[in-house]
Amino acid sequence: MKRAITVFSAVILVAALTACSPDFNGSRTGNDNQLIMEYTTFNTTDTQDLVVEAGDTIHTKIVVTDGQLSYKIQKDDNEPIAESDGIFFSVEYDVDVEESGTYTVTVTGEKAKGSVEFVVESAE
Repeated sequence: MKRAITVFSAVILVAALTACSPDFNGSRTGNDNQLIMEYTTFNTTDTQDLVVEAGDTIHTKIVVTDGQLSYKIQKDDNEPIAESDGIFFSVEYDVDVEESGTYTVTVTGEKAKGSVEFVVESAE
């Protein structure tokens, strides 16, 4: 009986410690026009579809205070219009969109802390 209690306690302890290190700890806002995330832990992949018209830009702002981040902006199975792997610094720029459609933003963090913003800005 004592052994069963010890094994049960060990299982509970392992489960509790695993729960203390989530893949994502932060806030996320996403819709057809934006993906905005701020996080203290980002160790997973997240996606958001953005609806963009030809001539629009996707304003991109990435802040990395720890770890690294990778991202890709892609329409269907076409070549990505922007992508970068292993970003460990902060950067801000605009991505020009030449073709209307739904673009998927994919962001992957590896022990990352910081924030990302992908915001559609209309050409009008």
